[in-house]
Amino acid sequence: MRHVTDIETLGRDDLDRILEGALLYDRMLLEGKDIGDPLRGRLQFNLFYENSTRTSLSFLIAGRKMGVEVVNVPVAASSIHKGESLRDTVLTLAAQGADFLVLRASGAGSIDAAKSSMHEMGFGTSVINAGEGAFGHPTQALLDAATLYKALHREPKDGLGGISIAIIGDLVHSRVAASCTRLFAKLGAEVRLCAPEDLLPQWATDGAALVTTSRDEALDGVDVAMALRIQRERFDTDIPLDPETYRSDYGLSMEALSFAKPTAFVMHPGPMNRGVEIDDDVADDQSRSLILQQVAMGVPTRMSCLAFAAEL
Repeated sequence: MRHVTDIETLGRDDLDRILEGALLYDRMLLEGKDIGDPLRGRLQFNLFYENSTRTSLSFLIAGRKMGVEVVNVPVAASSIHKGESLRDTVLTLAAQGADFLVLRASGAGSIDAAKSSMHEMGFGTSVINAGEGAFGHPTQALLDAATLYKALHREPKDGLGGISIAIIGDLVHSRVAASCTRLFAKLGAEVRLCAPEDLLPQWATDGAALVTTSRDEALDGVDVAMALRIQRERFDTDIPLDPETYRSDYGLSMEALSFAKPTAFVMHPGPMNRGVEIDDDVADDQSRSLILQQVAMGVPTRMSCLAFAAEL
């Protein structure tokens, strides 16, 4: 069994394999083709310590599409609320025969700790990162890349060379930005990062061609613009951000997009704060917005991640 825990641990061949699978499963689902039950008899536990809609549902659907028996662990009603540690919880699930552990946690190092615990106790459970605090969300980055390949009519072997991507918003708290920046750069894209000074992370120079506090500079001639929400729930201290001022300086409006290429695509990993980081007419512009395509690509991409983890 393989783990899918970090973009950095996946080589280009691994990335291409997952993305090829995502596009293949996407075509098969759209055409109504029989996928069969390639993972029939496997057991998947979804353990989410943080709330989720898109990720949790897509992992549930992906597992079922592949023939996996999927169990959503009810964190609120589990022994976690009696003080059980992450280590004991994941080992309990592994001992019950888990082939896949899909884990979302808030603390840095939680995913690696789960993986190490499995290895230490001799379990063959594959750990899949469904979001770790502000530190990484590899399957979201993979589905975003698959969405771009489909929109650009490219195959994974083509990469994203010649494509410029601006990621704008609360970078310091964004696990999506952390994974997307590294993945897009690995695939050959020019990545531009933009945020207010207080929301620029230390990792911002890892793979980014441009780091700026100017939205207009980030959007200048860009092929893709990705907006991020302000994650106030992760702030250690209160950062005074007025929504109207933030929209004016960093939001994706039609006026702001005038700096990008006329054909530029718009992305957002969700959930969206409409009227703050993105305007309604931008989010709902069917000629430019890939937001619903990102949601749709979640299922086939996570199907491919399960197949990869199972070494199919």
